[in-house]
Amino acid sequence: MSIFTSSKERVTTGLVLVAAVLLIGIINNFFLMWLFLGTVYILAFQEAMRLFGIQNKTLIYYAAGIWLIASIYPYSDDLFVLAGVAYASAVAFNRTLTWKNFLPFIYPTAGMLFILTMYQEYGVISLLWLLVVVAATDIGAYAVGKSIGKTPFSETSPNKTMEGVVGGIAVATVAGMFVGLSIVDLGVSLIISFMVAVSSIFGDLFESLLKREVGVKDSGDILPGHGGVLDRIDGYLFGAIVMLVLLRGLV
Repeated sequence: MSIFTSSKERVTTGLVLVAAVLLIGIINNFFLMWLFLGTVYILAFQEAMRLFGIQNKTLIYYAAGIWLIASIYPYSDDLFVLAGVAYASAVAFNRTLTWKNFLPFIYPTAGMLFILTMYQEYGVISLLWLLVVVAATDIGAYAVGKSIGKTPFSETSPNKTMEGVVGGIAVATVAGMFVGLSIVDLGVSLIISFMVAVSSIFGDLFESLLKREVGVKDSGDILPGHGGVLDRIDGYLFGAIVMLVLLRGLV
């Protein structure tokens, strides 16, 4: 496949994704948002199972069950804690169970439940805020890194540079601050935007670690030119948790 064809696929897929997200955000209907996020969640869960080396396909049904309960339970993030208690109880009862099977119920489950909860508690504008911060972090880090990046950031992701990371965080903090002003005051918006930008960097780094450990370039191939679902949402999974926790604590 030529570079041109690959780039065309990437741009086309990116535009379709952006259009879909914007349309769902404009409609701003809970059931539609729940359905969209649920689809993303199940696809990401399957990819995470492969990265963790888990063969137990029945876990998908438990993941779907958690998401179904989230449609009627007002505090979706609590379901992650309850799932942990339930699995710990099951391990205590049946010692043949392995903790490895619980890993997909931490990543990506926790992040996706926090995203849904943030929508429930703070509305669609909070998801727009998260989207802007994480996207600006990626774009800023790429642009600055390509321009002046020289210092390696982490062995986990050799392409990342310290200059790019700092630049991405700076761009995202400023861009996110303006969106956050519709929910919180200036100081809080600045703090949350900064912390979410930092966490999104490490969300991306964490997924890079998982891929390196199993020797794959992408988490999947469902998105032409972009790889898998986890490749696109890794920063959001960390960022959403940090954003919701800080919104509850600082507002």
